[in-house]
Parts: sequence; C-alpha cells; structure tokens
Amino acid sequence: MLEQLQKSLQKVVDRFRGGQLTEADVQEGMREVRRALLEADVNVQVAKEFTQKVGERLLASDRLKGVTGAQQVIGAFHAELVGLMKSDQPSLPKNPRHPMVLLLAGLQGAGKTTTAAKLGLWMRKRQNRRVLLAACDLQRPGAVDQLRQLGLKLDLPVHAEDPGPGVDPVGVAKRARARAESERFDALIIDSAGRLHVDAGLMDEIAAVAAVARPDATYLVLDAMTGQDAVESARAFSARLELHGLVLTKMDGDARGGAALSARTVTGKPVSFLGVGEKPDDLEEFDAERLASRILDLGDVVGLVEKAQEALQEEQSVVDYQRLMSGKLTMQDLLDQFRTLQKMGSFQKVLGMMPGMGRMSGLLGQVDDKQFRRMEAIILSMTTAERLHPEILDGGRRKRIAGGAGVEVADVNRLYKSFQEMQKQMKSMSSLFSGGRSKKRLLKDLEQRGRLPGMPGFPTA
Repeated sequence: MLEQLQKSLQKVVDRFRGGQLTEADVQEGMREVRRALLEADVNVQVAKEFTQKVGERLLASDRLKGVTGAQQVIGAFHAELVGLMKSDQPSLPKNPRHPMVLLLAGLQGAGKTTTAAKLGLWMRKRQNRRVLLAACDLQRPGAVDQLRQLGLKLDLPVHAEDPGPGVDPVGVAKRARARAESERFDALIIDSAGRLHVDAGLMDEIAAVAAVARPDATYLVLDAMTGQDAVESARAFSARLELHGLVLTKMDGDARGGAALSARTVTGKPVSFLGVGEKPDDLEEFDAERLASRILDLGDVVGLVEKAQEALQEEQSVVDYQRLMSGKLTMQDLLDQFRTLQKMGSFQKVLGMMPGMGRMSGLLGQVDDKQFRRMEAIILSMTTAERLHPEILDGGRRKRIAGGAGVEVADVNRLYKSFQEMQKQMKSMSSLFSGGRSKKRLLKDLEQRGRLPGMPGFPTA
C-alpha cells in the first residue's frame, strides 16, 4: 500500500542518517519530497503546503541532543502527515436514527457494490449490528445479482428487485427503508448507481434516492488507483451531496498515494474507510496516525495486534505478540507466526504492518503465499536445536537444510538474513513491553500520541 510514496520519502530520510540538519539540507530535501509527492499524484497545492510546513517545522525546531537528522525528519513527516489526513469526525455518524441509513455514491467501477458488502460485514463483526443491504444500482448490468451473491456469501440480507417496468432506484430505496424499519434492522446500506463520468443524470438520481432514503451519512467511494481523477470526482460529488466522508478502495493495488493525501484537503471531507484487499473483511476504519506510520515504514503495530486477536484466543495472542516484538525470536517462533499469519489474511499485507519491513532487502514486495510455504519448508527441514538456536547455522547445515526443503542454499541464506533484520527491528521496540503489561495497557502505549515506535521519548508534535 502506497509503496511508491513510501520509497520516495524513505530516500529523503536516508539523506539525513547519521548527521544533523542544516538549512541547505532541509531545502534540498523538501525539493525532493515535493517531487516525490507530485510523482505520487498528490495535488500540486497540497504538495506545496505540506513541504512548506515540514521545512518550517525542521528549521524552527530546537536541535535535540542524541537525535539524528533522520529522526527529526521522520518526526516532522509523521506530524504533518497526520495533520494533513486527520479528522475528529467519527467514521460512522453520531446519534443516528434507527435504523442507521448509509448511502454509497461514486463513479462506476469505484467498488461501491463490494464496499457495501464489506461495510455491512464490518458493522456486524465490529459492532454486532443487523444490517440490510439495498441494491439500488439498476444502471449497471449484473449489479443487483452481484450484491445478492455477496449477501448470500456473507449471510447479509439484501433488499433487491429485478430491473423492469415500475422498478426504479427511488422506489427500491423507499421500500428498502420501509423494510429496514418494519423488520427492525440496525442499519441499512444503500448501493447506488454510478456512471463512467460525472453527469447531471447521475447527480439527479442520487439526490432523489437520498431524498427518500434520508441517510444519516453519505459516503463517496473513490478508486485510489485513479489518482487525481478521484480527487476531481470527489470535488464534483461534494458540490452536490452532503458527504459524511470518503471511502478509498483498491489501496492494496498500484495506488500511488495521491488520492489518500489529497482528497481530505481538496474536498474538506475526511477519509472514513479504506478498502485494502479483495477479501470480504479487507476493509479498515481510517486512522491517520497509523497510515502515516505505514507510509514512513514505521509499521502498524496496533493493527497487527488487532488482527492477531481475531486469529487467536485473547491470552495466546498477547503472549505470541510479546515474544515476537521482544527481539528474542527463534526460527520455531517464526514458523508458529507463519501459521498464525495464514489465519490473518494476506502475508504481504500483514507483514507490511511490521516496523521496518519495507527495508527487508526487497522481500516484502516479492512475498506471496507460495514463497511463505517455501520458507515454511526450510524451517521444517531444520532440527529442533537449529530452530531454537539459528546462530549455529553454518555452511554445512544450510546445505543440508536446502536439500531437505528442495531449495537452493541462497534461499536459506536469504531467509536467515531476513530473520536477523526482523529480529533487530523487533528488538528496538522491546522497551514498550517491559513490566509485564496487559494487552489493554500495551495497546494504550502503542497508540500514545507523543511517541513514535522505535524512538522512545521522541516528540512528534
């Protein structure tokens, strides 16, 4: 997610490693940042204002003893990225009527129908709400059947009517709301029609649907891969509809990051949710601080804990996570983590939430399930002693392990090097886990606004 922007900003940070900041360094670095933002399809004005604020923060800040230029740059980037994207408005509307009515709008192909099903599943799993989906997209062939199939797969009720005489989006929306009220659903999510481009007919139809559905919140669904086109669409929709927030889809694809950073500023509407994959549960509530940390390759340790909690029983997830982050990782632990990760979704997505994974010799960008099965085979070819004490893996042992796993010795070496790098990154965070903290305390510490993971005591604001 946002890999191009992450790499570009990392290059700028690397300029300042091991040294202190000078005014010339800051000015040159900000020129590179502005160039990186524009290449990532960030709005020109947004890029200009962002780099100006970061530069002013760096030049005006007091030089902190024991803090390198790179750490100051990361702190400034993190603070300004959060400031750029953050909003105090909750993702779901406060004090809604019953049922809560949510309307999804957007262009054709942005992912509204899939998002409707994902949001319904998210609300059921996270908030224990009974959700009814409404198929009001009668424009796109197959849209009604698609929502029906998604509802059937996810066990979510769908109000759907086959297109034909007397069936129109306004009528479907009106009847769907009446059903949600009579059957006492907690929420109604309406999937509306889109077009290839913004036009008057589309806007009139959505406005009419909104008039009868009386939504508590209207979300604009944007394809993050379309860059500035998504921002222009947002500007047009926000001029006609009272938007509550934005949903950025396809953030797991070749998204350059421009929409994520620009939409909030250009439209004045916050990002509420992110679509981060094709699976039904690949929807995340937007968190500016956590996304900023991902962009800066600081990981998303809070999100990692949440996913682990879903995959494991509560007590075991805390024990495993503390062991993982303590820097005392063994190959056996790594094997156990691989098997846990299989329950948590895409390996690439979950690993991307770990601090420093963006720098692991390009491993993250090449990871897929087949490669993890190969890594699993390598570890299974080790003896118990080798798994618990990987430091004893000399040349002869690695050759034997490679033969047993059916891989090259270079593959064993690559896994061991990656293991060492990850162990080093995890060890840098060990101070967060001192004192036998409970899961609740651990999460609170990780979310503490005044610290960056791996940099205890370094201010971000």
